[in-house]
Amino acid sequence: MRYRRKAAFAILAMITCMLLSGCYPRRVGPAGPGGKALTWTEMTVVQRQMHMQEVVLPRAAVIFRDWRPNRYTAVTCHLCHGQGVDIWNFSMPTDHLPRLSGHVLLGPEFEKYPDTTRLKLNRLVPEMSDALGLKSFSIITRRGFGCYSCHLGPKGAMFGN
Repeated sequence: MRYRRKAAFAILAMITCMLLSGCYPRRVGPAGPGGKALTWTEMTVVQRQMHMQEVVLPRAAVIFRDWRPNRYTAVTCHLCHGQGVDIWNFSMPTDHLPRLSGHVLLGPEFEKYPDTTRLKLNRLVPEMSDALGLKSFSIITRRGFGCYSCHLGPKGAMFGN
């Protein structure tokens, strides 16, 4: 009897994890061959640019305007990509954004900018990962879309970005 309960619990836990984690990368782009929406990696450069303009940028704009309406009245591609936009370099992470400490738990960032760090972790990262159809960063696997997908660490790109 005890074995059955443990087995049932293990199966239930596995199904719950599968449902919560979903299938990534998710299909968030325009329809591709066969009529299925494309994932971010399957999109062409032009399709990515359209997706950024129509989906990603408007979502980011709402977050930044809610946070600091006087500072972010006009949110453009330059906010994240900087001068790279002018030469069609949209590579991320970028040195345009402030470098982060490299600490997995962002202790120095929380100490110096607690509200900004909390906003980006709680709203911006989940919203951007959803808009791109990518799994959010996991502290356990150290993979997924997170702060270091846009920001460099002290010595450059981190966590496979």
